[in-house]
Amino acid sequence: MRQILCFGDSNTYGLIPGTANRYSWGTRWTSILDEKMQFYGYRVAEEGLCGRTTMFADAYRSGRSGIDMLPAILETHRPLELVVLMLGTNDCKAAYETTPEKIGVGIERLLDQIWREREDLPVLLISPIHLGADVEKYDREFDRRSVEVSKGLKRVYEQIAKTRGIAFLAASDVALPGEKDQEHMTREGHAALAEAVFEKVREILLEKEDSRLIGHVFCA
Repeated sequence: MRQILCFGDSNTYGLIPGTANRYSWGTRWTSILDEKMQFYGYRVAEEGLCGRTTMFADAYRSGRSGIDMLPAILETHRPLELVVLMLGTNDCKAAYETTPEKIGVGIERLLDQIWREREDLPVLLISPIHLGADVEKYDREFDRRSVEVSKGLKRVYEQIAKTRGIAFLAASDVALPGEKDQEHMTREGHAALAEAVFEKVREILLEKEDSRLIGHVFCA
């Protein structure tokens, strides 16, 4: 089996809005993607962690900085065919006093780490969903400015992807946060994101696979 790494935060982990629980296999977007990709001989490594940032250290929980963890995770899952990177929501927390551009610096550092692992390793960069307008009522680590910062990530990430020549997807175009916490995706959001990611992965990895399979059907 060839491997795809999905590296992200609680929306990659699959946290159920308003709870401390995780969506089951077959519901979270990474597992749906895995089931679709198995047909083509790929498996998906789910590496989502609640609270993970691009580069900021969490004062209360260790191991949350993506740049501190990614090199070891890349090594753990060798060899890889693709990295799907979706981080940035937790960087919007009020304590970090950041901007979309500063979060973009964290994304750039993660991309550099990926290409130090293998310089031709394909990447799908995903900007996260927007935080809901009332997220501070449910999670006091966020404030109203956090919402505006989250809305600016699509623009910054899309430019990074264009400059770097990598694939891009905005999760905010296909999914919304759940009403119960204004931060995490619903079941419907996971399903929609899984489909959008699969279509991007098809463009990156599967065009040759699809052509081969169609040819096999006609020959048969």
